[in-house]
Amino acid sequence: MFQAFYNLYALMGQGSYFLLFILGLILGSFLNSWVWRTRENIKVFTTGRSVCFHCHRQLRWYENIPLFSFIFLKRKCSACGRLIPWRYPLVEIGTAFLLTLVGWYHANFLPVFNFWWWLRDVFFLTVLIVIFVYDWLYQEVLVNLVWLAVIIGFLFNYYYHGFSVDSMVIGAFAAGGFFGLQYLISRGRWIGGGDVRLGFMMGVWLGWPSVIWALFVAYVLGAVAAVYLLVAKKAKRDTKLAFGTFLAIGTLCAIYHGEEMVNWYMNLIR
Repeated sequence: MFQAFYNLYALMGQGSYFLLFILGLILGSFLNSWVWRTRENIKVFTTGRSVCFHCHRQLRWYENIPLFSFIFLKRKCSACGRLIPWRYPLVEIGTAFLLTLVGWYHANFLPVFNFWWWLRDVFFLTVLIVIFVYDWLYQEVLVNLVWLAVIIGFLFNYYYHGFSVDSMVIGAFAAGGFFGLQYLISRGRWIGGGDVRLGFMMGVWLGWPSVIWALFVAYVLGAVAAVYLLVAKKAKRDTKLAFGTFLAIGTLCAIYHGEEMVNWYMNLIR
């Protein structure tokens, strides 16, 4: 099925980006529902169509169209009249943009298209979006999702991406150990246990030394965000940031050019 989809994607040429964008909107809508249902402990795949998260009324088919329903309904539930949060269309548009960007990268920057490599990146992107949104909303990392992603990421990298076991193991213990040490020293005040597991996942996904770049990007973005919130008086010194969101961004940045950026920096300081 996936190969048939890619054949259609290749035949469409530039129109394939439009197809990927539409599929990204659909995926983003599903991920919005997944995040909310997971938080409310509602089964994701066995409860029928989506519902309004305010009044729990089942949505009609035309109220369930990604992005367009938000516009047509004027950001309100047609039953209870309460506002639909802006995060819903933002996640849909963001997912659509990133999925299109992944397709563009594979079509223009790789010498030969590798279907499993592309599928790996789509899987990674999906997991990172869920981690970003869930941690942003609830300041919690989904542990079961992280461990599942570790296993699937290891299999993808080993069988279809040419990663060595040594690279993944070193990366996992370097990033996971780095966060684990902070967790032990601070007794959980600086960083949460979910971030330790997330560091382990990053190491398996990215390998050594690419994971260094992901950590660098995450800490720079986290520092910038913290300074802004303090200056704008939107946070205090003891306010906790959802660091998993920055780790997700850092991981996404390092998936494609992590090792190159590390090598560039090492050459720069020599």
